[in-house]
Amino acid sequence: MKAREPWWWYQPNSVGRVARLLTPIGWCYGALTTRRMRSKPRYKSALPVVAVGNFTAGGTGKTPFVMVVAECLRTLGHRPVVLSRGYGGSLAGPHWVDPAVDEARHVGDEPLLLASRVPVMLARDRAAGARAIEAAVAPQPNGTVIIMDDGLQNPSLAKDLTFAVVDAARL
Repeated sequence: MKAREPWWWYQPNSVGRVARLLTPIGWCYGALTTRRMRSKPRYKSALPVVAVGNFTAGGTGKTPFVMVVAECLRTLGHRPVVLSRGYGGSLAGPHWVDPAVDEARHVGDEPLLLASRVPVMLARDRAAGARAIEAAVAPQPNGTVIIMDDGLQNPSLAKDLTFAVVDAARL
């Protein structure tokens, strides 16, 4: 079943009285977000980090794109690992997602789907997740790449490459 956004989400004249009243709160939120995004990353991984994110609340095809990036890296000889926040799940991690054992209510549906194709580390604290991945691959030869799912707005982990996925129909 395809989920759709509310009918008014992208309407040009959907700004009403309530939205105008909330505008100052939006300005404050924007200022705090700008300040957070301009802060230096807390952690620089020893492994390359590729971030995949979007500018809207879902529906842009980010998860399939993460799968494509993982497959492309695999064909180049790398061993990609997805680092996911686990949106919708109750676990904070770090936790390796196992599709044979874990449930979506604990790890989120997207990490569970991704884990059927590529190793997934779930961690709300992205730096802790990167450290856990590094510890797991340390005895193996180089070539592992961390793909940070939904990492566009997360400044806690330094990124080497960032992809912003957009809805082609709406641009």
